[in-house]
Amino acid sequence: MNRPLVGALATAVLGATALVGATGTANAVTTPDTADRGAARTAAAPQLQAVQTAPVTAKAKAVNFAGTVALSNCSGSIVRMPTSTDNDPALVMSNGHCLESGMPEPGEVVVDQPSSRSFTVLSASAGNLGTVRATKIVYGTMTDTDVSFYELSSTYAQIKQRYNIKALDIATTHPAKGAGITVVSGYWKKTYSCNIDGFVPQLKEGGYVMKDSVRYTAACKTIGGTSGSPVIDTASGKVTAINNTGNESGGRCTMNNPCEVDENGKVTVRKGINYAQQIYTIPKCFGTGNKLDLGRAGCVLPKP
Repeated sequence: MNRPLVGALATAVLGATALVGATGTANAVTTPDTADRGAARTAAAPQLQAVQTAPVTAKAKAVNFAGTVALSNCSGSIVRMPTSTDNDPALVMSNGHCLESGMPEPGEVVVDQPSSRSFTVLSASAGNLGTVRATKIVYGTMTDTDVSFYELSSTYAQIKQRYNIKALDIATTHPAKGAGITVVSGYWKKTYSCNIDGFVPQLKEGGYVMKDSVRYTAACKTIGGTSGSPVIDTASGKVTAINNTGNESGGRCTMNNPCEVDENGKVTVRKGINYAQQIYTIPKCFGTGNKLDLGRAGCVLPKP
């Protein structure tokens, strides 16, 4: 996992700089219990779709930090679903391995748990604007994907009025191979730009398995603390995936060293390559008022 930065690791890296983020795995800043990157997975797509190729004429949009947040040891973003309205309670998206309760076990799904976690809201230029606070963990898992959603005490309209920040839109279509992307880390206040190199039927990391994961080209050298960062499609400006892990030292299918498994069971190890989880199916799991409904048609997120 791009592990969460916390404790001794954060101290060594940041020195006297105050930590702004939360806990996580893959590209998260970690506590001793969550120091392993873990396996982050795509927000669900059990059925692989035909690989699309990005149109060469796609014009890149400018990507900044507006809409992103910093957790105590991870990154995240304020997101809205296609059905979200301005007066709905806003949602923050991060990795499942970034939950304050620690990494969920394989097969574990966290739903509707109280939380008072705070998030630092960033300006377009990565300045700290203030904080927003959660009322609950709406959903969190590291099974098939690596994602968490928090419901905030503020609506989208209130956040816009207070900070002049708009939420990021979640894409509802499968990303395309070759598409230009930017990983935006609120924790590090840093961006990583590259392209989608391809898709992985199964990404295995320790006891975790993620499905239809996004593989970056080598230019996106994400690190601990970038866990939960939104992956922005530079053509549409929408969130197309969520950053979560990478193979750090060439290990085979171990924590912090995920391996790729193809349809025929062939295992491939790509040292130094990083990954994200797709999220395009997740909006089908949310209804009116940003309410989670895992029984909705088309929702493939794992259930408790």
